[in-house]
Amino acid sequence: MIKDQIEFQPFTPEPIRVLSEEGVWIAPFELDLDPATLERFYSEMVAARMLDERFTILIRTGKTSFVAPHSGHEGAQVAVANALRKGFDWLFPYYRDMGLALAMGVPLVEIFGQMLGSAADPAKGRQMPSHAGSKALHIFTVGSAIASHVPPATGAAISMKLRGTGQVAVCTFGDGATSEGDWHAGVNFAAVQGAPAVFVCENNRYAISVELTHQTASPNVAEKARAYGIPGYRVDGMDVLASFYVLKEVVERSRAGHGPALVELEVYRYGPHSSADDDSRYRPKAEVEAARKRDPILRYRKFLEGQGLWSEAAEAELRARITHQLDTALEEAQAAGEAPVEWMFEDVLSSRPWHLEEQRRIVLEELR
Repeated sequence: MIKDQIEFQPFTPEPIRVLSEEGVWIAPFELDLDPATLERFYSEMVAARMLDERFTILIRTGKTSFVAPHSGHEGAQVAVANALRKGFDWLFPYYRDMGLALAMGVPLVEIFGQMLGSAADPAKGRQMPSHAGSKALHIFTVGSAIASHVPPATGAAISMKLRGTGQVAVCTFGDGATSEGDWHAGVNFAAVQGAPAVFVCENNRYAISVELTHQTASPNVAEKARAYGIPGYRVDGMDVLASFYVLKEVVERSRAGHGPALVELEVYRYGPHSSADDDSRYRPKAEVEAARKRDPILRYRKFLEGQGLWSEAAEAELRARITHQLDTALEEAQAAGEAPVEWMFEDVLSSRPWHLEEQRRIVLEELR
């Protein structure tokens, strides 16, 4: 059976998956992705992991001040990126989505510029690290306040519907966001308006340090969609292909005028909530090690090897190429130097009023 002949069902009792944990194809339909696409998914996942590892070095060497680790989320994030029409649809990400930003096409030098607050940062050093965005790629700048980006995603989606643009707004967040009022208001409003919005929860079960069962009595996040009259899909987020197939179907369903949907991607973050967190205080080390055995990259590599599409030589070549790209981009972001202080006075208003001009003069004089 081919994929076009079936539809994924919402509210399944178990997470949707197409790969077993051993990397064997178990879907009730035939694989219809070409080898180049399958290999690209893997390359993007490995690049996201290696980027996260580089962030760890930056925080430990004092070159950045904040990191929200995303290792364990790579399959989910690569799936989101590839389910969208890049540069056409709009993405509203959250602070753990730096791997997603990379897969969407944000240049590495901009990512490192943002992490360092250097002059290579398109946001001009005005945001804290791990808060990427891209006007060119239609990526809404990450906000620090949990779930604060959900209502703007809904507003954008309603605008898309009213204007008939054919675009979709995809909004990602962690499970902790579903405990916020902004989340409920945004999802409810999108449902009432039939907006082309897809809400994607990267559920790693811990928010900051609170286990999911202490946040909600719902058996899972997807179940919450029932309250808003929209479909909710529960997916194994450690399975990149299941995540991609479900998201692709849901995004196109929303684009076709069927309204919003909620997709829960069940993942696991291997690192702490952030560089300011000690996760050993609220979860056992054995749990983390058990989750690593379900690693999305290892699982997918087994699948590719089973398809005759990957080898040790290919792995070595890929990692060498990504290492070079990371090294080159980081050097370029550092060489750009610090973001000039006077940039804080730019882009505030269309024309700079006298009092801002006076403040700018005073600041520059003090610095001299």
